[in-house]
Amino acid sequence: QITEALLKERDKQAKWNGIPLLLQKLYEQSHPNSDFSQCQSILKEISPLLSMEAMTFVTEDRKAAQESTFPNTYTFDLFGGVDLLVEILMRPTLITQKKKQKISDDLIKDCLSILYNTCICTEGVTRRLAERNDFVLFLFTLMTNKKTFLQTATLIEDILGVKKEMIQLDDIPNLSSLVSSFDQQQLANFCRILAVTISELDTGSDDKHTLLAKNAQQKKNLGPSRAEVNQATLLNIPGFIERLCKLATRKVSETTGTSSFLQELEEWYTWLDNALVLDALMRVANEEAEQSSTESSDESGLANTSTRTQLPQSMKIMHEIMYKLEVLYVLCVLLMGRQRNQVHKMIAEFKLIPGLNNLFDKLIWRKHSASALVLHGHNQNCDCSPDITLKIQFLRLLQSFSDHHENKYLLLNSQELNELSAISHKANIPEVDAVINTDRSLVCDGKRGLLTRLLQVMKKEPAESSFRFWQARAVESFLRGTTSYADQMFLLKRGLLEHILYCIVDSECKSRDVLQSYFDLLGELMKFNIDAFKRFNKYINTDEKFQTFLNQINSSLVDSNMLVRCITLSLDRFENQSDAKVAEVLSECRLLSYMSQMSMRMSFLFRLINIIHVQTLTQENVSCLNTSLVILMLARRKEKLPFYLRTLQQMEYTEKYPGFILNNFHSLLRFWQQHYLNKDKDSTCLENSSCISFTYWKETVSILLSADRTSPCAIVSYIDEAYMDIDRDFSEE
Repeated sequence: QITEALLKERDKQAKWNGIPLLLQKLYEQSHPNSDFSQCQSILKEISPLLSMEAMTFVTEDRKAAQESTFPNTYTFDLFGGVDLLVEILMRPTLITQKKKQKISDDLIKDCLSILYNTCICTEGVTRRLAERNDFVLFLFTLMTNKKTFLQTATLIEDILGVKKEMIQLDDIPNLSSLVSSFDQQQLANFCRILAVTISELDTGSDDKHTLLAKNAQQKKNLGPSRAEVNQATLLNIPGFIERLCKLATRKVSETTGTSSFLQELEEWYTWLDNALVLDALMRVANEEAEQSSTESSDESGLANTSTRTQLPQSMKIMHEIMYKLEVLYVLCVLLMGRQRNQVHKMIAEFKLIPGLNNLFDKLIWRKHSASALVLHGHNQNCDCSPDITLKIQFLRLLQSFSDHHENKYLLLNSQELNELSAISHKANIPEVDAVINTDRSLVCDGKRGLLTRLLQVMKKEPAESSFRFWQARAVESFLRGTTSYADQMFLLKRGLLEHILYCIVDSECKSRDVLQSYFDLLGELMKFNIDAFKRFNKYINTDEKFQTFLNQINSSLVDSNMLVRCITLSLDRFENQSDAKVAEVLSECRLLSYMSQMSMRMSFLFRLINIIHVQTLTQENVSCLNTSLVILMLARRKEKLPFYLRTLQQMEYTEKYPGFILNNFHSLLRFWQQHYLNKDKDSTCLENSSCISFTYWKETVSILLSADRTSPCAIVSYIDEAYMDIDRDFSEE
């Protein structure tokens, strides 16, 4: 509505660079009956003004960029440019006439490109677009067109990143045929978008949320969450999982022709997404090109033409790594979701594990090449290079794959499975059903299975490496569930126990996360296994070493309590066996002798109860409560429960603070009932890890919580009336 004259007059002073005038022209050219023929030339004028700014934004340090302003994109948005482009893009969907209007691919590309640049530079634009559900769903329909696929995908990814409400994949028109129209490259890029739609919004800090808050949240959410519904939608797309498995396991040499890839790279380049990665790629490409041209200077003419069309290997590898990252992430989320068993079956059938095993040396754990890709200002080991993210994603996938699932034996090859059977026969114990039932046609092939390869790289990992945590978690999840002597021996034979002890004691590991994962792994490896305790004693063979080990355990009981639980349970079982070998280890092993002292067990119990409170319980530290319960259940079996409670009472008096431990423990146990007796709660984990029936857990808690002050096993009998503080309800804040 502003006159042209006024716009012209203000333009210079306001430094609008003619953008309002161009927008006015665009508006006139895009009336409902126009053929859009003029629009493109107008956009071609606007586009460079905006892309220059976007370029600055991406290449400058982000912080500096946020403080500087981007006048062109701001002006473009201020004068309604964003809404106008959305309207032009969506125009064909509004027309019902038989003669559908066709917008040229180039025009669509330009519109998307400008929208993306505006989103990057101007605060709030992305959010505004995200609120328009019709536009977001419309963007998905543009993905069927190969020529505009990348632009569309990048814009969608940006928009979904800020969208408050997660979209329902079900709402996307013809989702199945859309996905089946993608080639493998597009499917990998599509996985980037899917990642946002299938992950719970705040899973990042899952361990940190208090259980009270989580339980309260669960009461509110009765049905499945949007992410869960979206996971189910994906699984119902025919052939979806199979294609992901193919993508995840294809070799670099199998990737498609180079020309389309070069063209795609150019698109990416003008498209600015991941500019950092591209700069790095381009640098490597140039280095390799220079190398090959100096090597064959006499045929330089030939060399140059071939380098032009042939892509450097490291670039292909990088490309492949970035694809696999997205795919493994999606598979990993699905493996942890509600349809876990269905996903497991499919992943096994489509041979994901043997496929990854074949890629292990060449791609996943490859040695960095001389020109290893390092992004600006980063070193090779910082956690944001694609190489590193791929390794972590791969380890997370292994962890969720083998956690409490019989398919975990697919991580071995046939010889290794035979070795497990042989271990069982030799020890005269029945073979595990899951080993017998493993389909040998789906296991790893080659000299080693994935698990053994993982152990090899784990031992070579430098002390301060960030992978140690994930490696230990992946191996530990293989041992989780019902304790299997054969599984433990398989790993003990490969020197895992010595490696863990070396890290805990000799390299005096300082990282809390790594220590926790090593303690958990050590607990699973040694539980009920007399040979493991014998090996432990052989390695920790001086008082000094043993003291260092104890110091590490005591430095943080939240991290080491699973190991304390394992030693307590093992000691209890060994004391009830009448085997000469067991008796010998019992008398010699420093660790078992230490734990058999009543005063030590009491000290652990006292501290375990003291470091947690109902208000601060999380998924991570609730194990301290269960470990303290294990100590008391074993005491109850030996009819020593009253003695333990009385000792706790005396310890309170020594600390000059009567009631503070027992009142707290009373509240914790009431919370335990509320939490574990919930119908959705899975109690098999507690049973499997302790070999104590869940009924016994429940009974013990009831006895401890009895209100009868004359009962020798009730906590209240040991709190003086004056110090009673147990009737408060938990606030679920």
